[in-house]
Amino acid sequence: MSTKCPAKCPNMPFLPGYTFNKDIGRTNFRLHPQLDYLGPGNPGLRERVKPNMLGPLSDKYPSIYPRGETIEIPAWVAFDKKILVFDAYFNETLQEVRGQPFLMRRVKIYFYLEDGTIKVVEPHIVNSGCTQGIVIGRQKIRFPPLMDDNFYDILDFNIGNEVEFYGKVFKIVDCDRFTRTFLNRCGIPVPDPIPMPDDPFLDIRDKETKSMQPKKPKRTPTPRFAKFIQNDKKILKFKGYWDDRKAPYGYLHIMEVRLYLADDTIEIQEMPLEGDCHEKGFLFLKRSKLAKLNKDLPPPGFDCPETILNVLGNSLGTKRYILDSLDCGRENVAYYCETDLSIGAIMNVYGRQVLLVDCDQFTKEYYAKKYGISEFTPIAIPYVKKEEKFKIRTLPPWNGWGSHEDSAQNCKSVVPKAPLKDFKKMLEYDKKGFDSHCLRFKAKMKSDNPEHCRRTFIIFVYLCDDTIAIFEVPSKHSGFPKSCFLKKTTVLLPNQKYFSSEPPLKLTSERMFVGATVLIFTWEFILIDADEYCLRYMERYSNKYPKSNVKLIMDNVREKLRPIYKDFIAANMPKDNTSLIPYEKLRSVLCPLMGPEFTEHEMITIARAFSGVCHKDRYERNTLRAYCLTELKKKLYDELDRLGEYFHHADTYRCGVLSRNDALTVMKACRLPLDILVLERILDIAEKDGNGNIIYTDIIKFLEAGRCPPTDFLPTNIRYELWWVSEPPTKAGRMIDWCAFNKYLNLECTFQEVLKDYTRDDTLEGINVDKEK
Repeated sequence: MSTKCPAKCPNMPFLPGYTFNKDIGRTNFRLHPQLDYLGPGNPGLRERVKPNMLGPLSDKYPSIYPRGETIEIPAWVAFDKKILVFDAYFNETLQEVRGQPFLMRRVKIYFYLEDGTIKVVEPHIVNSGCTQGIVIGRQKIRFPPLMDDNFYDILDFNIGNEVEFYGKVFKIVDCDRFTRTFLNRCGIPVPDPIPMPDDPFLDIRDKETKSMQPKKPKRTPTPRFAKFIQNDKKILKFKGYWDDRKAPYGYLHIMEVRLYLADDTIEIQEMPLEGDCHEKGFLFLKRSKLAKLNKDLPPPGFDCPETILNVLGNSLGTKRYILDSLDCGRENVAYYCETDLSIGAIMNVYGRQVLLVDCDQFTKEYYAKKYGISEFTPIAIPYVKKEEKFKIRTLPPWNGWGSHEDSAQNCKSVVPKAPLKDFKKMLEYDKKGFDSHCLRFKAKMKSDNPEHCRRTFIIFVYLCDDTIAIFEVPSKHSGFPKSCFLKKTTVLLPNQKYFSSEPPLKLTSERMFVGATVLIFTWEFILIDADEYCLRYMERYSNKYPKSNVKLIMDNVREKLRPIYKDFIAANMPKDNTSLIPYEKLRSVLCPLMGPEFTEHEMITIARAFSGVCHKDRYERNTLRAYCLTELKKKLYDELDRLGEYFHHADTYRCGVLSRNDALTVMKACRLPLDILVLERILDIAEKDGNGNIIYTDIIKFLEAGRCPPTDFLPTNIRYELWWVSEPPTKAGRMIDWCAFNKYLNLECTFQEVLKDYTRDDTLEGINVDKEK
């Protein structure tokens, strides 16, 4: 092996201390072959230098700093997929080039750090006239003659250097960011980039290309697709009117103007007037772009983006056309957009002046967020009350033949038809699973005969068609067997004019409550009790049943107890340590205090609302979640993302909440493989806002299997388990929570007012005594 320093090593004196031991850390002491291939038939001995940076120590560059004892990593591992990229060019002399004696060819030089190989690639240039692509394949490249014993290495590449590969001289002018950072970390300074000189041949070609282009620049198309994606399903809605009352038979047209932000199209629909029998008006203007000025009817193709200058050929297959780059005779039409619409603006809808008077909530939020507009004062619509009102069609009085509905239906048509039923109400309140929509009351007959007074009946009220059925409950030694006392039929209220054109009123569930006296045909019944389903249903829909509305009842109780609240507390406070009082004790106090208008049903509502017996649902949130996730996993349901999208789509105002009906509709639309009773139970335990609306993000978290996954649920009949009949009977209402009852009354302020009055009176008496002294 030669002891001569490599040709690229710095000039260092051959003295002790300036050399290093090449065998430190070496484990392979075999002799490397020194016979190199010089050409066909020319074998010979010469020194062979490897271009590896991290090969044997003989291939390393000398350093004045100690390298340290570190593990040697092979170059193909340390520098895998790490490439230095340089921008360079070389001049190629050609006599055939018009206007210039040479071609300047731009290339990229790739230096692979893992093995020191080099590749030269020329980027593709249109109509360059040269073979482009890989100029020099990936290989190790030697220096030019007189130095061809060594290969090009990393120190030979830098901005401003010239390298010669097989007779071509490449001038390096720039490098990429990784190359600059790598060389700087290796201690090699990298100069600033050198501007790439212009290619005179390409300059001539560019001038020729530009001369063939039209003088007028091409119109750039508007980014329609991006606007559509950003504003899809976003609609600005304005309310306006067009006053056409000055024309013969004209009237005031109420319009709803819709601007679709996706493509700036406008749709106008006429809305019905107040008191109009039509539910929805006709379409005044179909969805299209609306021009601000309309002189005449535009010809077909006037809004085409290209202008055709001439058409050549007769048949469809051989027809050719020429585009007019100057757009001669083209008119720029201004269309209505979001900046032209506001409250008080007047739109020209093909000669009809539409005044915008109001907008919806989404439109207000959109303009406030984008344009900073905060004032949206609506403009009053100039309604004119009509003196002549539409006459209501009056039917002849009922003559006693058939039912009222049958007679009314035959008066409306010549052909006899059966009376129409309220199918919407029937579908809404018909039996759904275990939900029967049937209210059951326990009743006693009111009669002068004491035998009839001891009879017990069950009155069924069917909500789907407001019919009533009565069944008698047998009692011991009564003499009356168990039987159907009254079949399912419609019961009319007493003391009405039956032979009139107006249909008589029916006995419905809104008129029935515990303590009420109802007259069914000739029998008078007193309702003394109701089942659990009836009480729950009436409390759930307390807006229809005021006797089950605990808020209204407690407001009346609060007004009655306000003047005597102190005595009421002192007389009824529990004596023992518990906070419970019997139902009979509170009833004996409230009934005389509230008067005869206070019914037994209202007392039952108070007792159920403040019951001292805690009722715990068998299926709490965690248990129900385990069942739902088990069912979703069993049915391979994985469309929770679509459920979230549907919730977000149904949330028009983006407030994060939905009503109970809307949330249930969305869950049904996504085809959740869960029973309707389970969906209702999920809505019951879901988080709600102050108005009782469902926070739908809580439902998404509830159904996510990856969030705190519970154990699998054992198979069970969930329909029966969630049915209220399957729950064990509780004595809810027999004991009343005294503390909860007083907390809801919130009359403690009366004590404070009394104490202030006493303190004020004592202070005045003390001042008067001091004055007398």
